[in-house]
Amino acid sequence: MVDLPALRADTTGVQHVVHFNNAGAALMPAPVVDTITRYIALEAELGGYEAAELRRDAIRGFYTATAELLGAKPENIAATSSATDAYARALSSIPFDRGDVILTTINDYVSNQIAFLSLQKRFGITIVRAEDDAKGGVSVEDIAAKIKSLTPRLVAVTHVPTNSGLVQPVEAIGAICREHDVLYLVDACQSVGQLPVNVRQIQCDFLTATCRKFLRGPRGMGFLYVSDKVLAEGYAPLFIDLHGASWESADTFLPVPTALRFEDWEFPYALVLGAAEAHRYALNVGLDTIASRNATLCGQLRGQLTALPGVRLLDEGERLSSIITLFSDRKSADVLKAELRAERINTSVSVYGGAILDYGRKGMTTAALRISPHYYNTEDEINTVVDAIKQILG
Repeated sequence: MVDLPALRADTTGVQHVVHFNNAGAALMPAPVVDTITRYIALEAELGGYEAAELRRDAIRGFYTATAELLGAKPENIAATSSATDAYARALSSIPFDRGDVILTTINDYVSNQIAFLSLQKRFGITIVRAEDDAKGGVSVEDIAAKIKSLTPRLVAVTHVPTNSGLVQPVEAIGAICREHDVLYLVDACQSVGQLPVNVRQIQCDFLTATCRKFLRGPRGMGFLYVSDKVLAEGYAPLFIDLHGASWESADTFLPVPTALRFEDWEFPYALVLGAAEAHRYALNVGLDTIASRNATLCGQLRGQLTALPGVRLLDEGERLSSIITLFSDRKSADVLKAELRAERINTSVSVYGGAILDYGRKGMTTAALRISPHYYNTEDEINTVVDAIKQILG
């Protein structure tokens, strides 16, 4: 059970807003903010290089905390500037040839799909999207059939899509990828911090995430998990620098043996330390505890929203996450968001251009309102947002 008074005492933002935009950027707890500001002050006093040298052990704590969060080892973790940055570094390490297949899903994240299209344009790879099953979400059976028939170079799945409450069966897909020795890339940007995520259970080769969403860390930080298998086989990002490799001779370089080969030399160390503190904060609360609390809040919110006239929930799937998307023909998503913001209620908009395949399948041609509770929200806040939407819709 969460200690809600203590959590909210740590979260100064709840004094000013009702924050249901945790899928965008959650409210940072005080220990995270304090860690960042103290380090910036240290840089101002000592100098940037000198502060980093002095806090070297604390900086290493980022890798320890992130590894613990994922059930991994610190040497399998790389720090990045965002989830998209991490994803691009992973993709760039794969030597694609013309005709190679990337097998993905209808519900994948828009930036990932654009990256695949860019690879298709430049290298002539083929993009194949597995079918969804009747309950919503990708069909594991179709993934298995397409792996057998197409022998893809890469299978890429978004664990929790940004545009719906769906939770994809990444563990079942991982087992199939391991059986057929296929590279497996998981976008966990929306799942780490709201659900337990274990890379050993998922059996992925790469996993990417950001720190600003459900992990409650600062903007400008993400991370990449890289498996032992990928490291042993020599995968490295296309644009590797002196931090990730050593210059051995005039014409050769040697990647470092760990996932640090996927990093650049320059870092915002205040954010690295803040992200580490955010990861420890989530671990201290407990990911199972967080997931249970979120399920309770979202169950209450979905039930009340479903009862509102003129509201259609777009979430599908056997298992649902802490992302709730809704559509109303009475008010556009932009208007709903703006009018809620006027009441100090934070939500966000899931645009049509970010989910054209999923929204097209659902008969949508416009944006949806996205509401994303987190464990520090209260039942009273759930009632507040429902009452506000009811009044706005008339």
